[in-house]
Formats: sequence, C-alpha cells, structure tokens
Amino acid sequence: MIKKFLAAVLMTISSAAALAVPFGSQSVLVVEDGTGKVLFEKNASTVAPIASLTKLMTAMVVLDAHQDMNEPIEIEKSDVDTLKHSSSRVPVGATIPRRDVLQLALMSSDNRAAAALGRTYPGGMDAFRAAVKRKILALGMNQTVIEEPTGLSPQNRSTAADLVKMATAASNYAEITRITTSSDHLINIKGREVEYHNTNRLVGAKGWDIGLSKTGYTQEAGRCLIMRVKAAGKNATMVLLNAGASSVRLLDALNIRRHVLNDNVPVATAPARAQLVKASAVRAPRLRAAVGGPRIKATAGRTRIKASAGGSRAKATAGRARAKHVTVTRHRRHR
Repeated sequence: MIKKFLAAVLMTISSAAALAVPFGSQSVLVVEDGTGKVLFEKNASTVAPIASLTKLMTAMVVLDAHQDMNEPIEIEKSDVDTLKHSSSRVPVGATIPRRDVLQLALMSSDNRAAAALGRTYPGGMDAFRAAVKRKILALGMNQTVIEEPTGLSPQNRSTAADLVKMATAASNYAEITRITTSSDHLINIKGREVEYHNTNRLVGAKGWDIGLSKTGYTQEAGRCLIMRVKAAGKNATMVLLNAGASSVRLLDALNIRRHVLNDNVPVATAPARAQLVKASAVRAPRLRAAVGGPRIKATAGRTRIKASAGGSRAKATAGRARAKHVTVTRHRRHR
C-alpha cells in the first residue's frame, strides 16, 4: 500500500513538473508503448499539416506492396518538387535501387525519392493514394488525410493522437526502424558514393536509445518530430507538431525525456544544447553550432573548421575523408 502511495505521489510530482515546462511545439503527445498510457499531452487532437512525417505512411504502404526492393528506379522530372521548390541531392536521371530510394526518403527525407516511390507503386499514383486511404482506415486514424507521398502538400494533415497510431504501426516494420535510426548511409549516385545523414540530430547522439525517428518541416507545418525512445526504463513514443524552429523541437524532445520520462539528463542549460548541436555538426558538416561552438563548413573532399569561441580564431583543413568521390550532404529544407 505504501509503495503504491509513493508511486502515485511521484507520478503526480512528475506530471506537475511536465506541465510547468513551456513546450514550444503547438501539439505534443507522449504515450507509453505497450500500455498506450498518455504521459503528457498538449493539443493532441488538433488537426495540423504534418510535412514529411507523411513519409512513414509512404514507407509502410510501399513495403506492404512487397515490391522488389532491388529493382532500379529512375528519378524522373515529374519527381521534382514544383510546389515548395525544396532542394535535393538526387539528380534527375539517377537510377537507384528501390531499397536505397526508401533509405533516402526516410533517413534524409528526400522528396524526389518519396515521389518516386509513389509513382512506381503498382498501379501508379492513384493506386498509391487508394492504398494510403485503406491504411489510414485500418489504423483508425480518423482525423488524418494524406494526399501525396512527400508531405509537401499542406493538405496532408493529422493529429498528434493519430500520429502515435502511425508510429506504433511503423515500428513493426524492421526496415523502417533500421533506416530511421541510421545516422548515415552511402548511396551510389551516378557512379559517385554520396553520404547522406539522418535529419534528426538525436539519432546516434550519445545517451539516446531511439527505436524510430522521423522529422518534418514545411512553412505551414513548422518543425515536426515523431520519435520512439527508451529512457529511465520506459519505452515511449513522442509526437511534436509545429515547433517554431529546429532548436525548439530539439529542446522539447530533451524536456520530454527529463520531465515526462523522468530521465536524469541535462537539458536546460545552453552549454548542454550547444554540445549536442556541435556533436551533430561533426557528423553532418555545414551545420552551425547554436551557442559558442565552432562553425564547420565542408566541400566534397575536405572539411574546414573555423573556431570563434573566446575571441580566438583557428583554421584547420582535414585530409580527404573517405574517398575521392564521397560527397557529404544534409537536407535543410522541407524535411
């Protein structure tokens, strides 16, 4: 009886602490895996654009079709984003195995890759949309509409509550969990080995046990995140929608880990955030540290590091990193 009472008191204190945290995302939902218990919610039933979170649904529908994952897919002009004009390092005319196209769509959130997956679905794009509707219905995502495979359309809309259902379903696909928790991957693009990185800075970060991950961004959707994590002995799924900046989305995830999951991880101080961003920058050059960290720029074959902390300056040039034709990239927009 005393143990139950103490547990109830601790849960009350934890809930109160979480409520006191000013989460920047407009919608937040944290659910305990297995039990479905809601650990924290904020506007969880509000319908909003979901940007590239869409690509988890795209991946499930493609894998459900049991297509040949080694079949080469040519990226066509019709796959180019003419709505948001988002960038892509996958050139038109490139021929890539479907398995790698899926990797690009999920890990690096490439829109041409996702569009190609929908276009090459058995029966074409109309059949793809029909399969998505059936999947949405089967998962009980009653507040969700997905009209195209990339998430670029603001008409792809859902709620945090529905997206937990999608994340739970996606976690049952070994290929999806493998891809979305990979920090980087080399893909042959027209004879050149191109290194792509995960759009989620926390994947591969020290101390993070992540089982599923997907970021999203458009102007209408803001910064979004779906992530399944293990922390403090708990397995939980978090959904963050419409954060005002990547740093806000990151800080919300850190605060969920500390205040909702009760994991003793430093999240509140600027140096802690800067260290995490700096670590991410090392994995994916061309990312600037938010607070007091070095600025890192990269070209195809070398990395230049310019330090500015404490008024000192230093420049260093690293040798050829992997091979002569390795290109490092991280997508910044509409991911």
